[in-house]
This record gives sequence, structure tokens and C-alpha cells, in this order.
Amino acid sequence: FHLASLSSVAYSFQNPREVLLTNLGAAVNVLEAVRQVAPAARVLVVGSAEQYGNVPEAEQPIRETQPCRPASPYAVSKVAQEHLALQYARAFGLHVVATRSFNHSGPGQSDRFVLPSFARQVALAERGAQAPVLRVGNLDVGRDFLDVRDVVRAYVQLAEQGEPGTAYNVCRGEAPRVRDLLDALLRLAAVPLRVETDPARARPADLPVLRGDPSRLRERTGWQPAIPLTATLHDILDDWRRRTSEGGAA
Repeated sequence: FHLASLSSVAYSFQNPREVLLTNLGAAVNVLEAVRQVAPAARVLVVGSAEQYGNVPEAEQPIRETQPCRPASPYAVSKVAQEHLALQYARAFGLHVVATRSFNHSGPGQSDRFVLPSFARQVALAERGAQAPVLRVGNLDVGRDFLDVRDVVRAYVQLAEQGEPGTAYNVCRGEAPRVRDLLDALLRLAAVPLRVETDPARARPADLPVLRGDPSRLRERTGWQPAIPLTATLHDILDDWRRRTSEGGAA
């Protein structure tokens, strides 16, 4: 299961060379190791919905047949990684399956990502470790979120049942606005918070909506998401309450 990469879109704009070299180089290392040492192994290479770029809403939900028009250095790196992975399947007969994974979150995720960033700020405000102000970026984008535990099940099922040389969307098929997810999280907070937009959290090129079609994954494996986003948000907030209690503001 190859997931190792630099995965922050914002970071990729700041450090494009590092992201491109790291993400493609890591994939080469894994694929070459399999080819030379364990050619019978099954390999799942995890990509991103960011590979699709800015798809008009009229063309969504996005199917795997949609052309990739990456809009960030991170997305470019994942397109290149997928092409390389599927080329290894064609050229060497390796059992390689790729995913185009849409947004996912859950307890344990870094606060460099949007929902844990919100939850960490809520947890700190509840403890009085920061002012009751939650700083945010663009809240009007729509994103297709899954709980990470549902994503893990999808990866296992694709490793077992996925067709070699094929890419699969891993998504829910819905794209709530980030603003709505934030509102749901704020309803779980123990203190009232004020929301302020922080221009530093905005991305140079943010996609308005990303909503995927999981039909290929579902038809191949029978997978279905099992965890509602309300439960995911609750678990993320509880995780950050624990982390900030154990480790202060770290």
C-alpha cells in the first residue's frame, strides 16, 4: 500500500520542487523494488482527486474517464505517479492498482488539513489556550469527504479485488461545503467561537467543487461508506481535545 507522499496542496505551491521530486521519486523506488524483488506482489498506489483539476459542476460527479487537468504542483505529481504506476502494470505485468482518492479525514490527521485545523482551534479555545476565534480559509468550496476508516476498507478491497492497471475513485459521491462542515463542528464545541477569514490560509488556485462518482469501485468490490460525516467530526474533535490536553498547544 503506497501512500507515502507530501500531500498538502498549499505546501506544494510553496515548495513545488520538493513535492514533485519526493512524490514521483518515492513511487519509482517502490515500483522498482517490486519489479526486481517481488514481482508477484500486489501494489496499491494512492493518488488524489486533485488530479482532475477544475471540473465544471455540469460534468460532476466525476468519473474516472474525466481528463486530468491538474491545478497544483501536488496534483501534477500525483498524475505523474499514476501514469508511472499503470505503465509498470502494462510493461512488466505487475499487479498494480491506482486510486484517485477524494478528501478524507479522521482522528489522528495533521492539523495541516482543514477539518483537524478547525478541531484543534476549537479544542484550544475550550481549554482557554487561545482566544475564542477560529481562523479559516475559503469556506465556500465543496468537497467529497469520507471517513479515513471507510477509505482503509476501500483500499483493502481494491488490493484484493481491483483490476490491475486500473484507477478507481474513492469517494462518497456528495460534496458538502466546507462552511457546512465547520458549522456542524461548531455545534459540537463547548464554547461559542467567532469565525474569521485568514488570507494566509487561502490557496492560489482552489477548486470550487470536487464530487466524485464511486460507481467503478462499488461495482468491482461491493464497497460502501459506513461512517457518517457527523461521526467523523465528533471523533476528530475528541482526538484534538485529547491531544491538546496531553500536550498543551502542541
